[in-house]
Amino acid sequence: MLIALVDIANLLLSVVTWIIIIQVILSWLFAFNILNTGSNGVRQFAVAIDRITAPLYRPIRRILPDFGGIDFSPLVILILIQVIKKLLSGVVTQYYIGG
Repeated sequence: MLIALVDIANLLLSVVTWIIIIQVILSWLFAFNILNTGSNGVRQFAVAIDRITAPLYRPIRRILPDFGGIDFSPLVILILIQVIKKLLSGVVTQYYIGG
């Protein structure tokens, strides 16, 4: 049962990781005018991704200082996700050793 829960948590963390990566790439494409923000479909997709990632970034942005237009909050979240994944794998390892 514990292993199934850890697998589900790992899957959700992987999905969040990919959403963050997609959001970062989209922001770069918008910043360099590669994607047209006037396109309704592209804009709606970007807004949806921003609504998903904004609650994750908000607490990190309050803590981090201003770096002059460079947002390091996605990087911090990705590092935290990797730390959580390592901790979860440690839980599974401990479960096998102890069980």
